Amino acid sequence: MQKRVWKQLTGMARGEAWWLRRKHFHDDALAQIAAHIRQSEAAHTGELMLAIETVTPSHEPDSRQRALEVFGRLMTWDTPLNTGVLLYISLDKGRIEIVADRGIRATPEQWQKVCDELQRRFSQGDYLPGLLRAIDMIEAVLREGCPPRDAAGEDINALPDAPVLL
Repeated sequence: MQKRVWKQLTGMARGEAWWLRRKHFHDDALAQIAAHIRQSEAAHTGELMLAIETVTPSHEPDSRQRALEVFGRLMTWDTPLNTGVLLYISLDKGRIEIVADRGIRATPEQWQKVCDELQRRFSQGDYLPGLLRAIDMIEAVLREGCPPRDAAGEDINALPDAPVLL
């Protein structure tokens, strides 16, 4: 069994990035990811949004700046308690970024640990299980760094749970 190495994917051709998206982020996988995100948000007010970009637009070659742009364009900041977090994956550049709103108490090291683990899992060809694990890790950070859900049980799901494909 041949495994693709994530580091080798950096700078891949457009066709390769599209192949990667079709193979690992098909409709069934996206539905499973959405359900996992929805379940992960049950205990706290944090809101996770996942954006998977197949081909990065030429106007923004820097992955971190592109993640900030996507954070704004997808209105991840628009949650009642400023507890939105974006997990941004650039398939063509092999980059993973996390952008968190100001209402989340978390350190850059916590977010970097998630990115490093996901990068490691992707490098092993472990895409869906690796991404589900990253969601669990983000959920743990949000559980510690965001207020708990309202005692009355009010479910404020301000952001969509389904991954956004760019």
